[in-house]
Order: sequence, then structure tokens, then C-alpha cells
Amino acid sequence: MDYSSQQAWRDIEACLPREFRLDGQGAPREDWWPWRGHRIHLDRFANPDAPAKVILFHGVGTNGREMSTVLGAPLFRSGLETVAVDMPGYGVTQVAPGNPATYDDWVRIASDFIDAELARDPRPIVLYGLSAGGMLTYHAAALNRRVKGIIGMTFLDQRERQVNDETSINLPMSRLGAPLMHLIAKTPLAGMRVPMRLAAKMNALVNDRAALRACLKDRTSAGAWVSVRFLSSYLRYRPAIEPEQFDVCPILLTQPEKDRWTPLHLSKIFLDRIGRVPKTVVMLGNAGHYPLEQPGLAQLHDAALAFVLSCCGHADRRVAVEAAS
Repeated sequence: MDYSSQQAWRDIEACLPREFRLDGQGAPREDWWPWRGHRIHLDRFANPDAPAKVILFHGVGTNGREMSTVLGAPLFRSGLETVAVDMPGYGVTQVAPGNPATYDDWVRIASDFIDAELARDPRPIVLYGLSAGGMLTYHAAALNRRVKGIIGMTFLDQRERQVNDETSINLPMSRLGAPLMHLIAKTPLAGMRVPMRLAAKMNALVNDRAALRACLKDRTSAGAWVSVRFLSSYLRYRPAIEPEQFDVCPILLTQPEKDRWTPLHLSKIFLDRIGRVPKTVVMLGNAGHYPLEQPGLAQLHDAALAFVLSCCGHADRRVAVEAAS
């Protein structure tokens, strides 16, 4: 199955402003990339003349197609090349039988995909991640060390008790559920799957009620079920470079102003530990955690475009903007 035959993403897209919706001629090309038995799905907006490429990563409540609508397609219309990745367990990526992925695998997939893209052409790469995808950009950059910049819609270090407490569905899940998951992950029950909405504040994913209903119905995004093994590895992942030593590339946080799940202070816990690279915070007006609102969406596009061009040495370069914009 691919997104051309899936209705769920269209129901979610219908809640976006019209200018952010994909029409029949504006959809990305769907590709597949093999990784250790998985068939990783890619939404690709190819532009061989683009000065840079942006790789987009979803979190634990979204998928690659949702990244394409809010940022991948808008950046492509502004002259960049973009590709959104569906991690195993989300979107329409085909998971290898008997080989469910852990969060460690997500990081390795991201790093290996960066290498694969650079092998195809040497153009600079910047990473973007929404929600848990924001921290995934950091983890991938720390492991790979070949990207020019990272953009996160939150940077959440789940090893911090405050972060885990405030992003879990409730305090008992954080204080009791997480330790229990770590114990189960060491047993034959590690592959047991649980709905992500029972572990995290998925009801705060979007601020629009119709959009939230559509997201929670989608088993390839907010309605996904994940293994205990995945959750345990996600909560305990240790980066290749701790933030105090991170010197790979500049960082941009695009923080939704009306984020009811992961407010700014949770990302600051992590970002305040980084001192060796430039850090920038841009607030997205009126926007929720998965942003559907203006002016936040336009501000996300403008901040990301300027950051990418600056990171790649093209701050003064004019890029083609869609004539209809």
C-alpha cells in the first residue's frame, strides 16, 4: 500500500489551510528504500537544481505524509529538494516480518539514509523533525556528523524525569508505567504492542477537534500501536554525543505557540546544555503541536527556508517561489 490508496492522510490534510493541501498534481513521488529487510517509504520532492536537501522526520503521532504537507511541499515550492521518511511502525513503510524496529533502529535508519542520499549527490543536507522527530534529528546528526543543520519542533530528552512526566499521558504512566515497560522489554513479552495514545498525550497532538479525530483514527500515525521494546528504547536512548559536546551544526527550534503537549520549557532543558553551536528559537504564532494554523505554518516555512539557506552558504541566494503564492 502507498499513500495514493490511503484515505487517512487526506482526512487530516482537509483540516489544513487550502494552500497547504496537495492536489493531484502536487503530490510527492513515492519511493522505497531497503534497510535490513524493511522497505522504508519516502515522499520525495526532487529538484536537481536545488542548493540543498531537507530530510523530514515524523514523531510518534504523525507520519511522513503529514511532514510533506506542512513543510516538505512548501519548501519544495520555494526551490529546495525535500524527502520525508516513514519510520518502521508508521506511515506505509513495510516492516520486515519478525523484525520490529526499536528507537535505536530509527536513529540508525536516519543516519544510514543520510549516507545513502549523500552517495547519490553531494548537496548539503539539513534535517527537520516534528515532535519526537525533533530529537531524532539531533540523535541522527550526533551519530552521522555529516549534516549542515537541524530543525526541531521540540527537542525532548526523555531521560529527564520532568520531560517524561509532562509528556506522558499521566503521572502514574511516567512513574510506574515506564519502569514496568523497561522490565517487560527484557522478557519474551517485549514484542507486545500497545496503543501510543495510552502512553503519551496524543489528545494534545492538534488543537482542532475534527483534525484530532482524524489523526486518532489513523493507525499509521496518531493511532499507531508500538512495541514495549520500542517504547523502552525510546525512553532510554543515549546519544552518540551529549549536548555539552555537540559541535556538528547549528540548531533551530520552531516552537508552536499554543503547543498543549510539549511547551517551550521542555525543549529548553535540553537546548540550554548546548553551547558549542548556534541555537535559534522561532515561535510559531497560534500553532498547535502538529501545526494546522496560520500564521504559524507560514512562519515555519519562512524560518526553515532561511535557516537551510544560511546553513548551506546560500543566505543571499534567491530561490524560485511558486508563482501562485
